[in-house]
Amino acid sequence: MSVLERYGSNIDHKPLETISILAPFSALIISIALVVFFLIRYYILEGFLIKWAYGPIYTGLDEVNRRGFVNHHIAGVTKILILIVAAYPFINVTFCEGTFHTRFTRESPVTMGDLLIVVAQLLIAMYIFELLYRMKLSPVAVLHHIGTILIGQSAIAISLRLVREPDADVEFILCTVWGAFDIVSEFFPHIAIILYRIYPNRHHFLSRVFLLSCLTTASGTFCETVVTMWLFGSLWHRWEIAFKVATPLLHVAFSAAQIHGSLVFWRMYRRQQRNMQDEARGLEVNEEDIGVALVDSATTQQLAVPEKPLLREEATKWPSYRE
Repeated sequence: MSVLERYGSNIDHKPLETISILAPFSALIISIALVVFFLIRYYILEGFLIKWAYGPIYTGLDEVNRRGFVNHHIAGVTKILILIVAAYPFINVTFCEGTFHTRFTRESPVTMGDLLIVVAQLLIAMYIFELLYRMKLSPVAVLHHIGTILIGQSAIAISLRLVREPDADVEFILCTVWGAFDIVSEFFPHIAIILYRIYPNRHHFLSRVFLLSCLTTASGTFCETVVTMWLFGSLWHRWEIAFKVATPLLHVAFSAAQIHGSLVFWRMYRRQQRNMQDEARGLEVNEEDIGVALVDSATTQQLAVPEKPLLREEATKWPSYRE
């Protein structure tokens, strides 16, 4: 049995069950997450921490870039937290023998589904916060965030009616796969934008950072497509007709948004390359100007030096008319 067949069989034979007892309280979880984001942003980051850590780098930004700078910090830290908390439950439920009702530890009342519900709402709350807080977003980013919010919440909502939605559990698993690749592939771009604000004139360094961001997002999109379509195909007989049509269309939309992000970082990489070339040309011009100035200065001194002794010699040879 191949690796794909083995893992596909694990998912196919998972029992149809509710995700978590916390699913009906999704509104409460997401409300708490949004309140926490506000408190961290208002009282900690904008209150003192960002100004203390970055000084004029932050205060010198305009309001649009300042909000984006703060948001990248919140999004980056949130994704790290989600990755730490959800890595084990995600792998256990998606690729191993665990189910949503498997306990996180033997003595713990917390299940794998509980943790997955919480981190899913945390990711959704992060996108809602970004839509409300940032002053400028591209249309592609807006569509990506809105799609993620609606699909994630829909997957949790339909899990409350398993009798009428027999594919709700596998739909949620597929959403966790999307979310996992979204977190991993789009984490480094947050770091890239923060470094861009800190070191705006280090063009060689930034060109490498943006190139790496472009490669990570592009490779993440490719791997996400392979894994998602494999899961989708291996569970084809379990999907209802609505999900058989909607899932590929949604994946194409998400992939288009991620490819757009890769193209943006590629253009930023090329811009830094042009800045490096312009900077090199500027140094060459300055060196030539300095060399010409030195030559002119030396020539002027050579022509001017004999003139004064000659005048003095003539003054000693010829008597003054006053005398």
